[in-house]
Amino acid sequence: MNKTERRIVPYNRARREIRDADLLLFRRGPGLIHRLISTSGRSQYVHAAMAAWWGEDLMCLEMLQFRDGRAVCLSGQVLHSPGRWDVYETNPDQRQEFDRAVAVRRMKRFTGTRYGWWNVFRVGLRRLPVVRWLVQPITNDLADGTHPPFCSQAVAVAYRAGGVDPVPNLADRLTEPGDLARSPFFRYRFTLVPVSEEGKEP
Repeated sequence: MNKTERRIVPYNRARREIRDADLLLFRRGPGLIHRLISTSGRSQYVHAAMAAWWGEDLMCLEMLQFRDGRAVCLSGQVLHSPGRWDVYETNPDQRQEFDRAVAVRRMKRFTGTRYGWWNVFRVGLRRLPVVRWLVQPITNDLADGTHPPFCSQAVAVAYRAGGVDPVPNLADRLTEPGDLARSPFFRYRFTLVPVSEEGKEP
């Protein structure tokens, strides 16, 4: 998806169009860490999360570096980072049986869980020159599930709990935000900005 295809929508108009278990992807910023993550994952995204309704509150469920698993209001996330949160519709064609409630419940269970730095390290190691040519692909989602997950790994686990593997033939612990963005199980809908940012291109 290139920049001209972006649909910028104020949060107050978009929130009721967002459903439980829709995918939230965070665009890269100017920092070195973001550059490394997006380059490694071959996409513009550096973070993945899941949307969930709690009564009238629309929440962002995520695994965040240095803050671990948490649930925060999506409105606050958008206010803090306007134009950086993209919403992807989950299962847009309704071709697969998918239980949104189960996926959300599984993602909620990651709140309070420490962030999976060890798995992040292993993903980065496999991206290194020479190493990437020597290692065998890992497709078993259950392989080495003893370590806590990082952001997109947790999201992939939650979607599988709901009944669909969003990135077949790739283990959850190797799934990066860009892999989720390229999955046909999701479809880009819009990019969120605060109400005050309506009509402005981030």
